[in-house]
Amino acid sequence: MTLQIIIALIVLIAIIILAKKLSKHKSLFPLMPFKYNFNLRRDTFKETLQLLEKRNGKMILETGTSRDGLKNTAGDGAATIVFGKWAKIHKGEVISVDISNDSIKGAQQGLHEENLNDVVTLHLSDSVAFLEKFNRPIDLLYLDSYDYSLHDTEIQAKSQEHHLKEFVAVEKNLHKNSIILIDDCDLPGGGKGKIVVDHLLKKDWVIVTNAYQILLVKKESIS
Repeated sequence: MTLQIIIALIVLIAIIILAKKLSKHKSLFPLMPFKYNFNLRRDTFKETLQLLEKRNGKMILETGTSRDGLKNTAGDGAATIVFGKWAKIHKGEVISVDISNDSIKGAQQGLHEENLNDVVTLHLSDSVAFLEKFNRPIDLLYLDSYDYSLHDTEIQAKSQEHHLKEFVAVEKNLHKNSIILIDDCDLPGGGKGKIVVDHLLKKDWVIVTNAYQILLVKKESIS
């Protein structure tokens, strides 16, 4: 075997390995730098933001803030930063609420590093109490609070009930073209969205995408 053939085989193997790695890398480029992998959330983030732009949405409300900034995009999605980047480009606004002071501090650091403090506002509060008092129309509602457990059924039930309470509290702020995205749904026990999605379907919301995240819109907005 000649040296040229050996080199060609090495290059071919390197290309195959690189291609496999890239196929697993779910980037939101150009919104976010290519190096960040958004894994299971990439496609639904992309679809949601495309729909939000199409509907000329500006106000994003998130429950459960991204406590690690961009340090764990593949694991937690870093939605606060993603939405903040989108809002900065599209002259929008993000309001994120979390009951944990540590989460708020971590998110604030991430926002500072990405220069997003002018478009993202963080609130330290129980999300249901905050939403009950919130009085502005919401274009995108992102439900991702109350950490879910893969094994503890009691925590699973409490998380699911909490997300339903959030929707009930904020339903008054949603309009014909509002969008709802729910995180951590494709998990044992039904995920965070199990109860609230069933409730939404009875309220004439329809599922656009059912994956790790569930994306819903009002039926009247697509008729």
